[in-house]
This record gives sequence, structure tokens and C-alpha cells, in this order.
Amino acid sequence: MKKTIALIATGSLVALATPAMAQSTEDSPFHGPRAGVLVGYDQTGAGSSVDDDANEDNNDQSIEGVGYGVEVGYDLDTGGAVVGIEGEYMDSTADTEFEDGDFEGFGLGSLEANRDLYVGLRAGVKATPNTLVYAKGGYTNAKFDVLSSDGTTEFSNDIDTDGYRIGGGVEYAMGNGVYLKGEYRYSNYSEAEIDMEDSLPDSERFDVDLDRHQVMASVGYRF
Repeated sequence: MKKTIALIATGSLVALATPAMAQSTEDSPFHGPRAGVLVGYDQTGAGSSVDDDANEDNNDQSIEGVGYGVEVGYDLDTGGAVVGIEGEYMDSTADTEFEDGDFEGFGLGSLEANRDLYVGLRAGVKATPNTLVYAKGGYTNAKFDVLSSDGTTEFSNDIDTDGYRIGGGVEYAMGNGVYLKGEYRYSNYSEAEIDMEDSLPDSERFDVDLDRHQVMASVGYRF
């Protein structure tokens, strides 16, 4: 179901731009390749299938911190809309901590966000000649570092998760190729595997439910 939602969202972005594809405007401030840096708020928590307000010490846990990374993309201004493809590589300072005496550990032990990969499509319309309002959607893969113990031995492994991301934002072209961008995005990770240490094989894939909320600002350059 969640993969279906992601496919519908991504397909809708393509459909938005299709009618005007023949009217490309190459001198537009929203046309061509771009690259930039991102920074902002990053929070990951238990998803709706396990969220439980009556038992919040166990289930309503989250990690939060500063997300940061780089983005690349290519946009086509069709005249009536802007459609593009984009990718990101991000990391985060989010990790577990003691809050009001309670350990926020997802029941997994000490948890820390690791790298976050994203590839997807976006499409939007120009509110002004220099302002683009857009929606986005695609695939995301994120790792989380887990340090746990069975009482005598500590184990350190990565959890490798797959899911979808949707979001939206506003981009402003400042001139001379420079742009500013602000966006909100929601990610849901529904499948995972444990990346084992040394030469041990990775675990079988299993179901998870993690929600990720990010509010990001970006500055970049369009070539």
C-alpha cells in the first residue's frame, strides 16, 4: 500500500508537466542542472502502526537533530510547469537521549541516524517569474546505527531501511544562477534489514514503520 502511494504521488508529478512539455523555456531561471547544500530540522519517530498515546514511554519515542547534506537535480521549464529529477545525500545529528529521565531508544538500544539517500521527481508552477511552488516524491533509503546489549555483550549494527518520501516547497531564483529553497518533506520507512559486521551475511528483510519529518533550507547554483 505504501509503495502504491509513492508511485501515485510520483506519477502525479509527471502528469502535471506533460501537457506543456513542448513549450520548453531554456532561458528560465528554473531550467537546467543545479546543485546545492541543505540544512534543517530532522525528526524520526514510531509510525502510525505502533503509535500509542496511552503507552508513550515505549511507543511515542523519537530522535531529532540537524539534518545536512547536498542535492543535485535537473529541471525542465515547459512554459506551463516545471518538472525535474533530483537526488540527495544527507546525514543527521539525530540520536537517542534521556528525556525527563526516560530513555528514548525505540526499544532497540542507543540509536543514531546515519546517511540518508533520496531520488525522485518534482513538479511545480511559477507563482512569479522568479518563484517556483512545487511538490515532490520518490524513493528514500536511510541507515540508523544501533548499539545494543544482551547484558554481557554489546552489539553494534546498522539498520538499512527503505521507503518513500513526499513533500513540497518554494524555490526563489535570486539571479546569476543562485537559488534559495525551503521545503517540508515526510518519509515513511516500511522495510529494513540489519547490516551485519565483519563477513556475516545481512539479515532477511523485515517490516518496520518509521515516520520521518524534515524541514529543510537550501542554497544552490543552477548551471
